[in-house]
Amino acid sequence: CLLSLLLGLCKCRWRSPLRFIVGSSSSSKLRPTLSRELGRSGIDNGSGGCSCSRSVTTMIGNEFIRCQDESTRKVLQEQIVDALSSGERHGASALLSKLTHGNNPLSADDFHGILKYCARSPDPVFVMETYSAVCKKEINLDSRSLLFIVQALCNGGHLDKASEFIQALGGNDSISPLLPVYNYFLGACVKTRNGNYASRCLELMDQRRVGKNEITYAALLKLAVLQRNLPSVNEILKHYVDHYSLSILSLRKFIWSFTRLGDLKSAYELLQHMVALASRGELFVKFKSGKLHSTRLDIPIPSSTLTRSEKVALGGVNDHTVSLMVDAHGKNNVPATRILRWSFNDVIHACGQSKNSELAEQLMLQMQNLGLVPSSHTYDGFIRAVAFPGAYEYGMTLLKVMQQQNLKPYNSTLATVSAYCSKAFQVDLAEHLLDQVSECSYAYPFNNLLAACDSLDQPERAVRVLARMKQLNLRPDMRTYELLFSLFGNVNAPYEEGNMLSQVDCCKRINAIEMDMVRNGLQHSPISTRNVLRALGAEGMVNEMIRHLQRAENMYLETPTYNIVLQSLLEANETNMVIKIFKRMKACGYPADAATYNIMIDCCSIIHSYKSACALVSMMIRDGFSPKAVTFTALMKILLNDESFEEALNLLDQAASEGIHLDVLSYNTVLRKAFEKGMIDVVEYIVEQMRREKVNPDPSTCHFVFNCYVEKGYHATGIEALNVLSLRMLDGEVKESLQEKKAELEESFVMSEDPEAETKIIELFRDSQEHLAAALLNLRWCSMLGVRVIWSEEQSPWAKGLSNKYG
Repeated sequence: CLLSLLLGLCKCRWRSPLRFIVGSSSSSKLRPTLSRELGRSGIDNGSGGCSCSRSVTTMIGNEFIRCQDESTRKVLQEQIVDALSSGERHGASALLSKLTHGNNPLSADDFHGILKYCARSPDPVFVMETYSAVCKKEINLDSRSLLFIVQALCNGGHLDKASEFIQALGGNDSISPLLPVYNYFLGACVKTRNGNYASRCLELMDQRRVGKNEITYAALLKLAVLQRNLPSVNEILKHYVDHYSLSILSLRKFIWSFTRLGDLKSAYELLQHMVALASRGELFVKFKSGKLHSTRLDIPIPSSTLTRSEKVALGGVNDHTVSLMVDAHGKNNVPATRILRWSFNDVIHACGQSKNSELAEQLMLQMQNLGLVPSSHTYDGFIRAVAFPGAYEYGMTLLKVMQQQNLKPYNSTLATVSAYCSKAFQVDLAEHLLDQVSECSYAYPFNNLLAACDSLDQPERAVRVLARMKQLNLRPDMRTYELLFSLFGNVNAPYEEGNMLSQVDCCKRINAIEMDMVRNGLQHSPISTRNVLRALGAEGMVNEMIRHLQRAENMYLETPTYNIVLQSLLEANETNMVIKIFKRMKACGYPADAATYNIMIDCCSIIHSYKSACALVSMMIRDGFSPKAVTFTALMKILLNDESFEEALNLLDQAASEGIHLDVLSYNTVLRKAFEKGMIDVVEYIVEQMRREKVNPDPSTCHFVFNCYVEKGYHATGIEALNVLSLRMLDGEVKESLQEKKAELEESFVMSEDPEAETKIIELFRDSQEHLAAALLNLRWCSMLGVRVIWSEEQSPWAKGLSNKYG
C-alpha cells in the first residue's frame, strides 16, 4: 500500500510515465497510455519509435556538455546513498532533485550507484522515484539500469510491478543485453514459487526472441522442482541438449533436479554420463570468488555426446574403475571432484528416499573405485538407503566406519539410526544416539523412542526422552502428545483397578499434558482423544470419561473412539450407559463396525438377553460384517449363563463348520461353566475338540480341567491331564521338538534339585513367557507329587481315551 501511494504521488508531482506500474497489466484500456508514456521515457514501446532523439549522453563533437562536473555528480550519488542508508529519505529526495536540476545532459551512469543501492537494500519506492526523475530528464536507460530496477522491485516483494515493468519495456535494440533482466526475474519467481509470473516472462522471452543461456535453464530447473513438475524437467533437458553440449556443471543441475523429483533412473543415467566426461578430462570448471563456475564460453553448441537413446541400464554401474580425478602427479582437480561427489551424494540420497539399497551400495563402490572419498553427507543418504528397522545393526556398523574415518555424523544421521533402533525396540541404543544429537528440528526420532517406551511399558525412560527434547528446545508435535497420553494417562499397571489416589493423579497428568498442548497451539486429534478416553476408562473414571466424550463430540469423532468408551463402560458393568451411548452414536450418524457389534453382543451376555444378541447379529450381517470368534464366544456365554449347554455346543460346531477358527478364550468360556457345574463329560469333549482344531491350551485351561477332576475325586487322572496339557503348552512355545529339549528341561527345571529352580521359572514370567513358565511349573509340581512325568501324549492313556471316545 505504501509503495502504491508513493508511486501515485510521484505520478502527480512529475507527470512521469508510471501508469503502467500503478495500473493493471491485464487492462487493455491502458495499452495506448503505456505506449505514449514509455515513449516519453525514452524506452522503445515495441514499435521501434522513440520520442527522445538523444542517445545515452548528448555529445557535441568529442566534448561532453555537463551541468556539473563528473566529480560533483559522483559526490551527489554517494550523498544520496548515504542519506538512504541512514533513513533520511526527504534528504535523499532533495539531493536527487539537485542532481537532476538544470538542462544540462546526464547519462544513465550518473544513476547506477543509486539504483544499485536500491536493488540491494531493497528500496522499491526510491528506485521508482529515481526512475521517474530519469524519465523526466528524458535520459535513456541502459540494460544495467533496467537490471537494478527489476532487482529492486523483485527483492522488495513486488513481482507484479516488476512483471509489468518488463512487459512494458518491449523490444528495444538500443538496450542490450536484456537477457540478464529476464533471468533475474525468473530467479525471483523461483524464490517466491510463483509459476504464473514465470510463465508470463517466458512468453515474453519467446515473443521478443531474447534467447536463453545456462542461467536461464538453471532457473527453469529450480522452478520445475519447486512445482514438482517432472515432465517439465525432461522437456528442459531435451531443449538444453538441442542447444548446448552438456558439461559436468550442467549435468550436476539436471541430476539434482531428477533426484529431487524422485526420478532415480534418469539421475543415475546422467551421473554415469558425468563420470564418462570426467574420464575424458572434459571438466571446464573452476573456483571463482568461492563459487564454482564454468570455464567454457556460454555459446550454444548442440550436444553431440548425449542422445536419449544413449542410456545406461539401471542397476549396472559403468566400469570407470580408474581414479579419474588423480593425474600422474597425484594432484586432485578439486572443483570437478566436488561436483562429482555432490552428484553421487544426490543420487545416493534419492536411493535413501526410495529404499534402493542395492543401487546405493553399487554407487558407494563406484565412488571408491573413482577415488572419491565419501563425506558425512554421503553416509547420511547411504544409511537411509541400506539401514531399516530390521537391519538397524548395519546402521550402527556404518556409524563405526564413519568414526574410523574421522567423519562426524550429521544430526539427521544419528536421528535416522536412532529411529530404526527404536522401531526394533533397541531402546538403549536409540537413547544413546539421541543423546549425541546436538540439534534437531523434527520430533520423529524422539516420537519413535516414546512409542517404543509405550510398547515396552517404560515410562521412566520416556521421562528422560522428554527432558532431552526440552534440552534441545525441540517443540513436541501432535504425535508426541498422543504418545504422552498413552504413556502417562493412566497410573495403575495393567490389570490393576483404579482407586481414589490413582484417579486424582490421572486427572493431574492429563490436565498437565493438555495445558502444554494448548501452549504449543495444538488441539486434540482423534488419536489423542482415544488415548485420553482409554486412560480414563482404565482407571474406572466413568463420569470423567463421559465428560471428555461430550467435549470431543463437538469436533469430528470416529467409530473407534466410541468403541473405547463402550468397552470401558462394559468393563465397569455400566450396561445401561453402554446402551445409551450406543443409541447416541447411531443417532449422530456414526456407523457401527464389527468391534461395536461384538461389544454390544457381549453387553447382552451381562444382561442375559439372547434375543437382543441375535438381533444385533442380524444387524451386523446386514451391515456387511461376518460373525467372528469373539461373536460366537459372546453368544455362547449368554447360553451358558442360562445353562443351555447343548445350544452352546451347537454354536461351537457351527463355528467350526463355517471355517471360523475359535481361539482358546472361546473354549475356556465353555470349560469354565462346565467346571463350575462339575460336567466332566463336557470338559473332556472340549479338550479333545481343542486338540483336533490345533488350539493350544493356556494356564486357565489347565486350571479348569485339573480342578474339575480333583473336585470329583479323580486325582490321578487330574495329574495326568495336567501333564498332557502342559506338554501341549510347551509344544507351542518351544521351537525344537520336546524329545530334543527333554533332557535340558528336566535337568534345569522339572527335576532340578536346585532351590532356585522355581525362581528361575518365575523369571520367565518377567520375560513375557507366561505359557512356558506355567507349563514348566505344572510339570515340576507333577514331579514333586511323585508321578513320573511323561514327555509324549502317546504314553498317556487319558489322552488316548479321549481320542477314541470323541474322535
